[in-house]
Amino acid sequence: MAIEAWFMDESDEDPRLPHHRNPKELVPLDHLAELGVLYWRLNPKDYENDEQLRSIRETRGYNYMDLLDICPEKLENYEEKLKNFYTEHIHADEEIRYCLEGSGYFDVRDKNDRWIRIWIKAGDLIILPAGIYHRFTLDTSNYVKLMRLFMGEPVWISYNRPQEDHPARKEYIESFTKKVGVALEAH
Repeated sequence: MAIEAWFMDESDEDPRLPHHRNPKELVPLDHLAELGVLYWRLNPKDYENDEQLRSIRETRGYNYMDLLDICPEKLENYEEKLKNFYTEHIHADEEIRYCLEGSGYFDVRDKNDRWIRIWIKAGDLIILPAGIYHRFTLDTSNYVKLMRLFMGEPVWISYNRPQEDHPARKEYIESFTKKVGVALEAH
């Protein structure tokens, strides 16, 4: 089963709700790929021995990994951290997240500044490119266990919008005007 994504409505209701437009406007994987968002479906029950995960890590240079449980019982300063995760921001590096348990939403901006909601569930690995505006929240299950992957030492610095002059943002925008390179095939 592939990841689910859709254009969001403009409601200010609880961010943990799906926020589908009426009628629903689903977003296909190839549209996410055009934005630089990559996706793989893996086996979360055997992540320690998963050859496909090992291959992705080796190919892309992800040599650091940690696990994060996001729920009120396990995350210190839960409300504050969830609020920070949901503030629109960019990073200077890719954001790589592999959902091992539970579920949540990554929201990304498209080329026309519309929100696309990506629902990640156990087995979904996504990579958000450096410089893409995005945010994260849990869904109504209020629980997700994520593997975070990094190149080198982990960097958790986020730059809240606006960041049009940030080098990562400029490079991201430039990637739409120049067709440079080919993304690693994801499925």
